Amino acid sequence: MVFELNNIFKDYMQGREPVPVLKDISMCVDDGEYVAIMGPSGSGKSTLMNIIGCLDKQTKGRFIFDGSDIMRCNDSQLSDIRNRKIGFVFQNFNLLPRQSALENVELPLLYAGFSRRKRRELAKDALKKVGLEDRMNFNPTQLSGGQKQRVAIARAIVNKPKLLLADEPTGALDTRSGEDVMRIFSDLNNDGVTIVMITHEPEIAEHAKRIMYIRDGELHDGAFGSRTKKEEETT
Repeated sequence: MVFELNNIFKDYMQGREPVPVLKDISMCVDDGEYVAIMGPSGSGKSTLMNIIGCLDKQTKGRFIFDGSDIMRCNDSQLSDIRNRKIGFVFQNFNLLPRQSALENVELPLLYAGFSRRKRRELAKDALKKVGLEDRMNFNPTQLSGGQKQRVAIARAIVNKPKLLLADEPTGALDTRSGEDVMRIFSDLNNDGVTIVMITHEPEIAEHAKRIMYIRDGELHDGAFGSRTKKEEETT
């Protein structure tokens, strides 16, 4: 098991009044799964992503990530989990514009204390996995949107994390680049990488092997009776 959420609630304070955002959410993700979480704006999916990514803590409930009770972790422990065990892919890439693709991918390894030689070796391997071995020394300003996202994916997997967490990974891409990214995700998952992807696009979610839906802060396993293409193809 990679992580388990048990009866998770998240409230934000508006003045003196608590505003509920997540309501009694429970889910479990095992090693090697590929899960999409779909929901419209304001549904709570970004808040849920922040909790799964150890960027925020729940108001109440239990969250176990790779054996650690997140509510009992201090800031240093949470930082270590984020750096070593979670790879993040964001809609807007979050690359350093003055650093090369190779240097961007090296960053998590630098924070983890790897030697320069080992950083280079692992970063080059990660860029090869996403098909950018010929763009290693290019800066982000010299890359297309799809290439930038592939650099971001290489950065996310370079530490061999327990979880690849993607937030609207195709949101800033054209259709063709988005399909390229989805093919990379499928290849990574086939190689054993666990993926949780947040999206509002049904055609993107259907690349996953399991789809969950969040609406008004409540999480549902399945679209209230609807089926994915993968399920339809097997019947």
